[in-house]
Amino acid sequence: MKRSESMTRRMVIALTSVVALSWLIASSLGIMVMQDEFAEIFDSGVQETADRLLPLIADDLKERSPEAERHLVQPASGTEYLTYQLRDREGEVVLRSHDSDAEPFDVPLAPGFADTDTQRIYTVVTADGNLYLQMADAFANRREAIVEAGTALILPLLLLIPASMIAVILVVRRTLAPVQSLRDEIGTKDSGNMVPVDDTHLPAELHPIARSVNLLLERLRAALESERAFASNSAHELRTPIAGALAQAQRLQADIPAEFAPRVGQIERSLSHLAQLAEKLLQMSRAEAGIGASETDVDLLPVVELVVEDIGRSDIGEKRIQFHLSPEGSLHGRVNPDAYGIVVRNLLENALVHSPKGSLVDVYIDEDNGLRVVNAGAIVEKALLPKLTTRFTRGATEATGSGLGLAIVHNLVEQMGGSLALFSPASGREDGFEARIALPER
Repeated sequence: MKRSESMTRRMVIALTSVVALSWLIASSLGIMVMQDEFAEIFDSGVQETADRLLPLIADDLKERSPEAERHLVQPASGTEYLTYQLRDREGEVVLRSHDSDAEPFDVPLAPGFADTDTQRIYTVVTADGNLYLQMADAFANRREAIVEAGTALILPLLLLIPASMIAVILVVRRTLAPVQSLRDEIGTKDSGNMVPVDDTHLPAELHPIARSVNLLLERLRAALESERAFASNSAHELRTPIAGALAQAQRLQADIPAEFAPRVGQIERSLSHLAQLAEKLLQMSRAEAGIGASETDVDLLPVVELVVEDIGRSDIGEKRIQFHLSPEGSLHGRVNPDAYGIVVRNLLENALVHSPKGSLVDVYIDEDNGLRVVNAGAIVEKALLPKLTTRFTRGATEATGSGLGLAIVHNLVEQMGGSLALFSPASGREDGFEARIALPER
């Protein structure tokens, strides 16, 4: 079966992906806007620098002699982000910065901006039109500024994305906590727990779900109570007429001719089986009513001894039950004594009925607050053992029975908070059957 994907996991991945993608798109758009703004800022800086530098250079050249006007190079003064050339009307370079090429810029002598493959150049001319100052800004400088700005914008996102993922996980888990709480509470509902779901702490979106679940639980509780009441009443009402019919069949057995005895014996056996089935149905009804647990700690050893003594006086159990009490063995638990008596009785009856006639059944009280019932008999298939606690499931046997005994035991032991384990062959034997009950230690 394909495992269902977690809603929390899907929401975390979706929200984190949306947030991360939104940040990346916003950062990309921001870098594009910065690129345009940076271009305007750089152009403005180049233009302002050229407009201010040209009058200063023109005044300086007027003071020089004509022989000194040509081919002057500005001395080096560190790294130059802007380079310039001063050209005359014919286009010859009169003055240039240290990092500028000796060859004239490959742009026309016209005021305004012009581009080469590597530079953006701004040209400004004096009022008399004799000198042209061309200020150049390398595209590499602009790209470097954009890369640095983009890096400063993107790098924090690499830290914010994991942080946002953690924040999203915390927020989603806290937001979905009522959903998980409702899920867990609904998961505890079964035939033994039909308490309405508490919707006081739930958000408004979950109130309709809780209300629907409570309505369904109410209808299911009413149906189960009706079923239990019918089974209990039917079993109880059948006990008296069945006992009467059985008594009449036994009396008839002594009065009829011998040739009719087998038929009357068959009627007697059928009535006995019907009486046992009615008794089991009554026990099952009590088990499903949830009588197993108790709020007080009870000494269960007298219950076991009483049941062993009672069954030992019956025809099927006479001189067949051996009771073994460990020197430090004891049985205690928050258990209803009547429920534990039903458990022990069903285990003993099951062991006596399904073991060879005349064989012994051993009852052990262990030191670990446990009870074991062991009987002889053929080995039960390993695959069949877990199914024996299901109603009306029986192994390969010709013994009479209803198939309800171990189901009743399993139901009551679960209510007691204990466990029922079945083994075949029995511990330390090559054959037989063993039922082991363990109750929580005090």
